[in-house]
Amino acid sequence: MRLPEGLRPDALSGAAGRGALSADPFVCNARGHGLAGDGITNDQPALQALVDALGVAYAADGQPRTIYCPSGMYSIQDEGTIWRSGVSLIGAGPAATRFLLTNPGNPSSPTPLAFFTIREHGASRDNHIADCTFACFEIDGSGVILPAYDVLAKGLGLQYVLRGRFHDLYIHDTAATGLGCDFLQDTFVDNVLVVHCGRLETGEWMGGAGIGIGIGGWGATERFTVTACTAVSNGTNGIFVELQKSYWTPTRGIRIVGCHSEGNRFGISDWGADGLVVSACTMMSNHQAGYDVSSLGTSSVAGRGGIVTGCVIEDNVWDGAAIGNTPGPYTFYGNRISRNGRYGYWQHNLAGGDQEAAADMIIEDNEIWDNALDGILIDSALTDPAVAGNRLRNNGRQAEPACSGGGETVSYTSLSLIDSAADWLPNGHAGKWVKAAAQQAIVTANSASELTLAPVRPGATTAWPEGTPRPGSPYWLPDAPDIRAGVTLAAATHSPTMRDNRAWDTQPRRTQTHGLCISPSGTCESGWVHDNDLEGNANGAVRFDTAPSGGCWHHNHGLDECPGDRT
Repeated sequence: MRLPEGLRPDALSGAAGRGALSADPFVCNARGHGLAGDGITNDQPALQALVDALGVAYAADGQPRTIYCPSGMYSIQDEGTIWRSGVSLIGAGPAATRFLLTNPGNPSSPTPLAFFTIREHGASRDNHIADCTFACFEIDGSGVILPAYDVLAKGLGLQYVLRGRFHDLYIHDTAATGLGCDFLQDTFVDNVLVVHCGRLETGEWMGGAGIGIGIGGWGATERFTVTACTAVSNGTNGIFVELQKSYWTPTRGIRIVGCHSEGNRFGISDWGADGLVVSACTMMSNHQAGYDVSSLGTSSVAGRGGIVTGCVIEDNVWDGAAIGNTPGPYTFYGNRISRNGRYGYWQHNLAGGDQEAAADMIIEDNEIWDNALDGILIDSALTDPAVAGNRLRNNGRQAEPACSGGGETVSYTSLSLIDSAADWLPNGHAGKWVKAAAQQAIVTANSASELTLAPVRPGATTAWPEGTPRPGSPYWLPDAPDIRAGVTLAAATHSPTMRDNRAWDTQPRRTQTHGLCISPSGTCESGWVHDNDLEGNANGAVRFDTAPSGGCWHHNHGLDECPGDRT
């Protein structure tokens, strides 16, 4: 294949800059090829022409090319840029090189910076994007105005990528997912900051993430790693992987390491991987769960075989780890799960996904403390789980009874309710819904007289969807549940191993009611339960509304004899 006129290897450097860039004949300076970078001129046509030409050159000789964009603001208007194999896009740094996405002339265009998809371009294993790097620039998607959510309104939206590199990027305010690239093989995503992406996500689409990666297109193994990324205030997930077809094999080979996810709907989610490794991550102040495994993805297939280790999962509005619809196994080892608004760890099944008992779940050596309700709640069936070596202390913080107020002692701000006449137990209302002026908001924490409230959605600046209530407006808070244990079995649990756990409360006013509870809906059959310390809780060591049956119970401090069978 002949190279396009004017794009011989020895003519590609343009005015790339000093040093290595200027010495590399396969680096094109965008300014020398029609891009203005002045924030006014529409640079999209020139960028598309350059990508096309370099893509043809790569196809001819197999040598990748790089577009270097010096400092400046590059306006990308009304059309996304269709990407080509062998073409990389490099800037001078996220604060220096900025791509401004807008669609003033085409209000229906989602206008991603770069895309290559199955639907629009026939992407596939045989028609993929290879040998591309996107690095050292910023994408500002705030200028894309659409009548409704559009899945293509991303910053980067490439499918079937081989040997890709995404690093040192800042992507923000896109209408859909910031970095939404599917089917990544031998690819790395690192040092990417994604903020307030998915701003048009209403909670109906399950899209609009910071970093969203569809999986399964390359088969049972897709080798990619997400490292050192930060996701803040994105519409659904901070970071997630999602199996795209229910009949595809859940994918192995994926790692998420050293990332921070804060203020999203979900922090990090596994919606269909096999053996996902999540380590050394922080998942904080997310609106629904810090870590989520469930059937919410497009294929309704939950992850399985995953390992979550060395993570801090804290201050999430609802749950620390919400694990559902998985057939198992899954391992949570050596994490800190603290100060979440409901459960530290919640095993459950959502309607519409797999309902079979999860097998071989492992919850081991975790620090689980100061959560509003139970430290661990088993709310769906388990077979052969292991709950071992966990320290469960001072949970059940949501201990305040129902109350109400109004009048001259009551005032409101966008994210708080103050009642100067109140004398609440600190964090005694955490996780509750407070009702006021025909609205409701979620309490994330409280002092003796002030409730701190969660924003109505990720990125919002208020907890009140219809405006801040007037001073004096009456409010009402519901009662706390009676049982808030270290570990509660509220579903059929067959052949569990529960050993070496300590569940206790050190607060002056204890709120963790029991070390271990089996609720009326729960069972514990043929359990191996030994060497647990269940003493030192508010109401007692254990509460068995359903007596255990079978198994072997011994050396459990606070429980001399099991009320069920003991061998």
